[in-house]
Amino acid sequence: MKPSLKPANPNFSSGPCSKRPGYDVASLDLRTLGRSHRSSIGKAVLQQACTDTAELLGLPEGYRVGIVPASDTGAVEMALWSLLGPRPVDVMAWESFGSGWLTDITKQLKLDNVNALTADYGQLPDLSQADPDHDLVFTWNGTTSGVKVPNGDWIADDRAGLTICDATSAVFAQRLPWQKLDVVTYSWQKVLGGEGAHGMLILSPRAVERLESYTPPWPLPKIFRLTKNGKLIEGVFKGATINTPSMLAVADYVDALQWVRSLGGVDAAIARSEANLAVVEAFVAEHDWIDFLAADQSTRSNTSVCLKLDLQEDQVKAMVKLLDDEGVAYDIGSYRDAPAGLRLWCGATVEADDLRALMPWIDWAYRQVKSTS
Repeated sequence: MKPSLKPANPNFSSGPCSKRPGYDVASLDLRTLGRSHRSSIGKAVLQQACTDTAELLGLPEGYRVGIVPASDTGAVEMALWSLLGPRPVDVMAWESFGSGWLTDITKQLKLDNVNALTADYGQLPDLSQADPDHDLVFTWNGTTSGVKVPNGDWIADDRAGLTICDATSAVFAQRLPWQKLDVVTYSWQKVLGGEGAHGMLILSPRAVERLESYTPPWPLPKIFRLTKNGKLIEGVFKGATINTPSMLAVADYVDALQWVRSLGGVDAAIARSEANLAVVEAFVAEHDWIDFLAADQSTRSNTSVCLKLDLQEDQVKAMVKLLDDEGVAYDIGSYRDAPAGLRLWCGATVEADDLRALMPWIDWAYRQVKSTS
């Protein structure tokens, strides 16, 4: 029978992700709208976004936080173009975005000494193959595969190279070993359910040292430049953004940070996401026709939860459309490059009760599709 209870919020997209519970755009502090981002109030709010981020995440002393153009992609590209070159590079790729960074490094930057450590969707490459003398580029959480690295134990404390980590669907949802990460990037529209177009760039003192001691042999567009006359442009990390930001989106991000603080901080946000994953795990354990794409439970993402089914690709698409038409789950088809399946966002902005309400609908939609095949 068709279930009667529907999720109160059917937004389970993996990006842009669901807004926080109780979100109301009318509650945003919009004093900066219509003002220059270079005004005293504009710079103060931008700097607040950076300092509140550092405080909530518990970043080590000396780590810098900046707001940069073009979402997480812009932040990653800025790091790759500005920092890579002086050392060999290990690139880990086990899903779409990691593969994209590998392509950029080999075909756009055209670096010669690149070691590709790859794995199929659902798997991780051999993390022990990362060379501490090399620079390392990797995603912490594979948004399109639902596979994350289990911890940072495999990253050497005494490494000579830099670690450049795309952590867009991990920051504020998974525990990151900050001392082992030299560059971390993320975007507001993932775990915090913020708005798009802006990226966050976190630099360790080691990354700053590289920026100030190394000049890439290729030209850098203005929006990528983090140094001037051999010194870090500190203003980027104090509210003086490289280009004009949307102050409406900034207000939205500040609201999301305040919400995390109201929960009790990052640990509380992580706990919400892990509780959401537990709802899906319980459902999968009770049904033999659905399973996680992640082959190893220890690498199972608690944000972008990717599921495989015993259906053909067209059947999966029919199932996704059924759920969309019923208004119970929007945008939950797997990423275009990934194996056919479902992808449920289970970050902290999603309510566990909505996931509980969704599970019977997934069972119903599966049976509907299966019965007509």
